[in-house]
This record gives sequence, structure tokens and C-alpha cells, in this order.
Amino acid sequence: AERWQIENVVVDFPMLARLQSILRAGGFTITVAIHHDRTTGRPTLIDARAGIDDTLYGVAVDIGSTTIACHLVDLRTGDTVQSAGIANPQIRFGEDLMSRVSYVMMNPGGQEDLTNVVRAAVNELIAEVTLEAGLARHDVLDAVFVANPIMHHLFLGIDPTELGGAPFTLAASQALDVAARDLGLRVHAGARAYVLPAIAGHVGADAAAVALAELGGPVDETVLVVDVGTNAEIILATPTAVAAASSPTGPAFEGAEISSGQRAGPGAIERVRIDPLTFEAHVKVIGSELWSNEDGFEEATAETGVTGLCGSGLIEAVGEMFLTGIITADGIIRPELAVSSPFVVREGRTASYVVRTGVRELRITQADVRAIQLAKSALYAGCRLLMDRMGVTHVDRIKFAGAFGNYIDPTYAMVLGLIPDCAPDKVQAVGNAAGAGARMALVNRQHRREVENLVRCIEKVETAIEPRFQEHFVNAMGLPNSVEPFPELARAVVLPAPVMRPVESAAAGRNGGRRRRPRTRPDAPQTESA
Repeated sequence: AERWQIENVVVDFPMLARLQSILRAGGFTITVAIHHDRTTGRPTLIDARAGIDDTLYGVAVDIGSTTIACHLVDLRTGDTVQSAGIANPQIRFGEDLMSRVSYVMMNPGGQEDLTNVVRAAVNELIAEVTLEAGLARHDVLDAVFVANPIMHHLFLGIDPTELGGAPFTLAASQALDVAARDLGLRVHAGARAYVLPAIAGHVGADAAAVALAELGGPVDETVLVVDVGTNAEIILATPTAVAAASSPTGPAFEGAEISSGQRAGPGAIERVRIDPLTFEAHVKVIGSELWSNEDGFEEATAETGVTGLCGSGLIEAVGEMFLTGIITADGIIRPELAVSSPFVVREGRTASYVVRTGVRELRITQADVRAIQLAKSALYAGCRLLMDRMGVTHVDRIKFAGAFGNYIDPTYAMVLGLIPDCAPDKVQAVGNAAGAGARMALVNRQHRREVENLVRCIEKVETAIEPRFQEHFVNAMGLPNSVEPFPELARAVVLPAPVMRPVESAAAGRNGGRRRRPRTRPDAPQTESA
């Protein structure tokens, strides 16, 4: 009270049994950690140490549907000491979020199964980062969590069933400040946990953290922030307002449900360039800096092999297939090209494209192209709905958030029509912005107030019940779009000129689910093979 002007301190119950022995061991010189409870307004003594010991650590955790990331932070300096990630073990219950909700609905006790495995994974990460830093888990006194709404509910032990259908009601959307032990965390017995507020039914605390990190103050231009995942979260900010939405892109960009797809890892193709004359693909894989047409590539990849295409590789492959004329503007692989190129293979009335030959042949099939079109159309439609709501027709800057966003080439993202037209040099990756926002909230209480105020000001748009979603979705099936022009993209790359598709290819397209009305397609620059 004399030194720090802190009065009426209450002792957290787990500390009561230890306090006298700590006092005696320190010769009545001790260091204490005080938590200021916002609800009661009273300071609580949550830790005491003999002598002078001002070490203070916390963890910031981003619980994604695919990956969980944990950052150990020195709370005195704000420095991140260690970081670690792990695949979300809930994947075995369902690849996407709705599959996990279905599991809860169809299996009695399913909610507890999902809650237990995600909490166990978080505890495993905390153990890993503290061990690597030479600390013990009880050295962690504070924790901050961000997650999408379904992961948020499952981590907290809340039934997510209401999020499985409109109106997508959250059981808890406000910020939560609870004892870490109530969440089953194996850290200090008195540690606290703060969960950022959620924005809307499928725009969660992770999106709030992204907004805190990237839009903490007023903006002087129109900024679109996109976090690409199985459920993409989108934030659009103008100088006068902010709106947010989510869009169900599904797991295609993570390689799921793609014939040669895989998650990003050693051996996965991450970059693709296609020769416009021969249609041969040159690739780069994770784990090597060499292209496949460079000397030493086979030796450099001998250990991992070339095992599949990850998300960034899929985006570039489909983009290159369009730019070189292998696929049409409506996403049809042209079967007639099989006559002149060994890399286009007929498969009945459709065709596939051979990305890689060898021990394991990797192809992109017509179904794969459709899956990518569906995923990118859902994301683009969400972006367009926000632009409609905010009354804007053009965005000045686009930010890709999330780990996947780091590896997306902005130009190919626009060639695909994944994002609205924008000058490529105005599209940037901002990394794990959700994790950055979580760390900001961990080290600064003012940031916690800031994000809570920000969330209250964000307009929420539910894409599932917006009447224009389907219209934007259908238009976005084209490459880059069936209706909307992409002048900024056209200034950056030479887009194929439109020509009529052959009749046989059009018939194949109808079998593949193409819209009934025939369309023209952008073709590759005129070459012998094209």
C-alpha cells in the first residue's frame, strides 16, 4: 500500500496454503504478482515468490480450425521468447468447422470430445514453449486466446450447435476474463485468461485480433483485410466505418478434396510456372530453393520427393493454366489440347493437366479446378458484399492475414479472382495478424479496451442470408470474373484475349456443371501449341 498504492488486496485461494512458507523463505521479502479484476475492481494476489524475482511470462494462443499457434511472451518487455504450432487434433472429427458441429449434433458427448482434445493441444504447446525457454509451466501467469466462433465455443466448453444454422447465435460474444484453471490450463494455479470478443456469428475473436493489429486506428484509404482459411474472415475499413463478414471457402486451399492436394509441408509444390509453348510446368517445392528445370533439383528434393500441391501451388497452377490457355475463362480444361501436348490428358468428356511426371504423377483434374473455383468464388462474394454494404467500388489496399496469406502471390490471387481488383503492389501479406493482435492484448491492458470498443463499432454482415451473395458467387466463378473488370490486373499482366471455345469443350463444360449460356474465354498468347 505504501510503495505501490495498492490496497485491499485479496489472496487468490490457491495461494493461501503457500503464502506463509514463501514469506518465511524470503525473510519476509517477497515479490508478488497482482491481477486487477475488472469485474470486482479489486486487486488479487495470484503469485508470491521469495526474495526479489520480477520474471513475468504469459502466452498468446491463436486457435485455428487447422492449426493452433502459441507464443510465449516476456510481459516486462513485450518480447516473444518462443513460438510453436501444432495441427489442430479436432481435424479427425471433421476437416471443416461445420463437420465438427455436425459431429457434436450426431454424437452424444461429442462436444466434450472436441473440447478435451483442443485443450490438451493447447497444454502441449504451453509445455513445449516453456521447456524451450528454460521455464516451467507455472511461470505462466497470464494467457490470451483468439479463435473463430466455433473453435471459441469448443475451447470454452460451450455447445456450438446454434452456430450450425441461421441466425448463427453466439452463446458468448463479449470479452471474457476468467481463471486459467477453469479452462483446464496447466499453468500457474492463479493464472488468468483473457478471451478477445467475437464480432458476429462466424466472425470471431481471431478477426477481432486481426482488426486490432491492422486497423487499430482510423484509416485514410479503403483497406480490405482477408484471412484465408476453411472459413475466410474478411474486414473492410474505410475512413468512416468498418464492416466484417465470413465466407465458407472450405478446405480446398489447404489441399483437401483436391486429387493431388496436400497441406503445406516438405515436398509440396508451392510455386508453378507453365511454358506457354509446350505447356510443361516448372515447379518449386517446400524445402528447396531450386526450380524443377534447374540443375540439382532432383538431388535437392530426393529426400522429400514431390508429393502434392499445397494452397499457394494450386492458386498459381490454376492461374497459369488460365494465362496459357489450358483452361477457359469459365474453368474448363480444353480436351482438344491433348492432341498437341502430352501434359493435357483426356478423361472421358473432360481432361486433366499433368503438373508433374515421375514416381508419382500429379494432375489437376476438372473436378479440382471446380473445387478451386467454388472456394475462390465464396471468398470473392464475401468481399463484394462488404463493398456493397460500404458503398465502395474499389479498394485501395488489400492485406492477406494468416500463415497461408504469407505464401499467396498477389498477382495470381487476382488472376484467379480470389480478391477484388487492386494494384498488385498494394497487396501485401501481414503474417499471423490474429496472433499479433493476441500478443498486443497480452502485454497491454489498453489494447484489450481498444479491441472491445472496436468490435462494438464493426458492422456485421452475414453472408449466408444476404440476397446478393449468390449473384456475386456465380459471377466470381469466371476467371478472374465473369462480369467485373480487373483494370489494375490488366496493367500488371497480359490477360488472354477472348475467343470462342470449341464445341466439344463446351459440351464437356456442361457435364462439369458450367452455366448453360455459352461464354467466350480468354486465350493464351497465340503460339503453335495454343
